[in-house]
Amino acid sequence: MSKKSRGINAAVKLVKKRKQFRWKDAYFTRRALGLNKKADPLGGSHQGSAIVLSKVEIEAKQPNSALRKCVKCQLVKSGNKVTSFVPGDNAIKFIDEHDSVVIERIGGAKGRSKGDLSGIRYQVIKVNDQSLNALVRKKIEKGRR
Repeated sequence: MSKKSRGINAAVKLVKKRKQFRWKDAYFTRRALGLNKKADPLGGSHQGSAIVLSKVEIEAKQPNSALRKCVKCQLVKSGNKVTSFVPGDNAIKFIDEHDSVVIERIGGAKGRSKGDLSGIRYQVIKVNDQSLNALVRKKIEKGRR
């Protein structure tokens, strides 16, 4: 026999218990209290503008061996400093210090880092309001600011 309530007013008790024990689930708690949004440097938005502070090279995790090109940047919205991956061959050459960039989430599992990049959750998509992808493919030239 299960220990569930059975009887005329059982539904009331079952609903009450379910409501109480939902808080034991970590995913429910984070969602209900909005903890993911509070902890997120982008504040829940998909993209954010930032100013490049410096260029850095991050070593890839095992078993890969590479120096991934990244930039340390400060978000305009919150003032938080984040490290963002720069995708594309020689794409880092199009980014200078104090450039304005637009970053977005990289899209790893559960909002975590992706692939062999440890602790990097964002990537650069625009530099000075021009698409980084178009710059890399030589469709446009980098504008002056």
